[in-house]
Amino acid sequence: MPRRAPPVQNDAVAAAFANAPAKSRAGLVRLRDLIFATAQETPGVGRIEETLKWGQPAYLTPDSKSGTTIRLGVPRTGGFALYVHCQTTLISEFRSLFPDAFTYDGNRAILFDDDQTPAAEPLRLFIRNALTYHMK
Repeated sequence: MPRRAPPVQNDAVAAAFANAPAKSRAGLVRLRDLIFATAQETPGVGRIEETLKWGQPAYLTPDSKSGTTIRLGVPRTGGFALYVHCQTTLISEFRSLFPDAFTYDGNRAILFDDDQTPAAEPLRLFIRNALTYHMK
């Protein structure tokens, strides 16, 4: 997995991670690390803003406005998830590339089991596409 992301600067985001079920927290932190690492290595993305949207940690590209918001959360069914805006084509495109590699929730999320360590490279591609969605 990628190098560790910077420390959480936003108290509300830190509380969201702290309040996540312990089993899900490790997966959420791995996804957070992957978001920051992918942003650093993707030209045109710029600074990542970490904030809270709908009570979930959210990642935006405020300076470049290159991407759509990525959120991390715990679905009602358990585990952890990576969410994007449901009106983007990100999930449907990713599903066509990796139909059986992940569990999808409609056009809005990729779902993971708590004990699952997601494959970094396919997720890096997904995150890169989300961070550059408006550059197409």
